[in-house]
Amino acid sequence: MHKDNYYSSGEFAKMAGVSVRTIRFYDQKDILKPSYLNDSGARFYTDQDLARLQQILLLKYLGFSLKDIKELIVDDNDWEYMKNSLRLQRRLISDKMEQMELVQNAIDDTIETLKVKKTPDWNHMLNLIHLTSMEQSLKTQYQNASNIDARINLHKNYSTNSKGWFPWMMEQASLKEGMEILEIGCGNGELWRENLDLLPKDIHILLSDISDGMIRDVRRNLENDHRFSFACFDCAKIPLKDHSVDFIFANHVLFYCENLQEVLKEITRVLKKDGTFICSTYSANHMGEITKLVQDFDSRIVLSGERLYEKFGLENGYSILANYFDTINKKIYQDSIFISDEQPLLSYILSCHGNQNQILFEKYSDFRSYVRKKVKDGFTITKEAGIFYCTAPY
Repeated sequence: MHKDNYYSSGEFAKMAGVSVRTIRFYDQKDILKPSYLNDSGARFYTDQDLARLQQILLLKYLGFSLKDIKELIVDDNDWEYMKNSLRLQRRLISDKMEQMELVQNAIDDTIETLKVKKTPDWNHMLNLIHLTSMEQSLKTQYQNASNIDARINLHKNYSTNSKGWFPWMMEQASLKEGMEILEIGCGNGELWRENLDLLPKDIHILLSDISDGMIRDVRRNLENDHRFSFACFDCAKIPLKDHSVDFIFANHVLFYCENLQEVLKEITRVLKKDGTFICSTYSANHMGEITKLVQDFDSRIVLSGERLYEKFGLENGYSILANYFDTINKKIYQDSIFISDEQPLLSYILSCHGNQNQILFEKYSDFRSYVRKKVKDGFTITKEAGIFYCTAPY
């Protein structure tokens, strides 16, 4: 029996321009289930299923894996979730284009070598293998970049302090002409992008990060500014000469360092004797309302596997830094967040390093509705962040 407004598998496949086998494959993978099964097991689909299939085919064409596609298929109210993922994929595609150009050059070099030597240059071939195996690491790096953007945007757009965090932080620094500057863990470079007009013209700023994906991103944004250079390295092994830097920034970075003592030793080694080190962190109370919000919805959710403030926070940062610097001043940034729009808050929550995505995957729509109700009349979030301003390294 054929139900009204339902399409058989054959009709549905023809409408989408795919084979019935493809439809069944997506059914087996739990990506696209039929809306109706009759008593004999025949599958029937609706116009809503067709819209879902179109999403699947588009994402597949753009290079998303089946696992990614299963996580990304959304209903009409969740486009922000897909939009963020498409931005991530766009960055990946841009990088793949650069990557494929390098692959093409490596192939051309190998062909030319074979013309002359009759045997391959195995170094070229090995480089080719490395280039073509970069995709997963790039995806991870750009996912991290996307997560950083989500966290920055919540603070940038909904903070009550009219002077944003990055302008405030730069205001504490008072950079001078001729200085050599280093930032470790530069992320997406927002500290500098928001303060370009305030920087002296005669200054050199080295932006560094352990992620070459981050460095690639920030270079694209700032490479036309002669004041900047870029490097990828672990801040526990800074490739600079002793006492060669006037100023070092570490913005919300130190609590991620596996060996904090080695990092601080390196910072004092490369810093000039009259140099300055500014590092930022937060307290145990910082953003506490978000933790309560998600755990009230599901007590299993943990937004971070680590209490980063216990490793290096406003409470214990002074005592840690006192082993390396003679003068340390703590400065608190007075601020909070007030928000009545659920989507930026959802993006922030999904960007965290905990288990929230696994738990919320099956009930994201319910969670979105829950957050919308919580913030509709305005939702205030505590911010307790600040810097340690350190001079005279030992």
